[in-house]
Amino acid sequence: MSPAELVRTTRQAQGLSQARLALRAGTKQSAISRLERGKISPTLESLQGLMNAMGQQLQLEVTPFRRDYDQRHRLTNARRSPAERLRLGMSWNRLAGRLAQAGRIARHGG
Repeated sequence: MSPAELVRTTRQAQGLSQARLALRAGTKQSAISRLERGKISPTLESLQGLMNAMGQQLQLEVTPFRRDYDQRHRLTNARRSPAERLRLGMSWNRLAGRLAQAGRIARHGG
């Protein structure tokens, strides 16, 4: 969830107007509006202050990336020389180009 969505959904769940939140947080309603529309990106400190003004505690969590790859494939590829990896990458790139061209031809009937 983006900071804009977090502030907007929390504010609405608390039944607060932008003006009321601005008053509580010591800022202007226009600043809350710009933030909620994603026109400005708040600092972590500002976001925490807004959450506190709404009676909420901001918590950050760090989690490892999900690994959507085959570990054996990664190890096999790591054993290849840079030249082999480059050749393989270029081969996949050519295939992707041919598939894209076939898609264009299929869409445009020619």
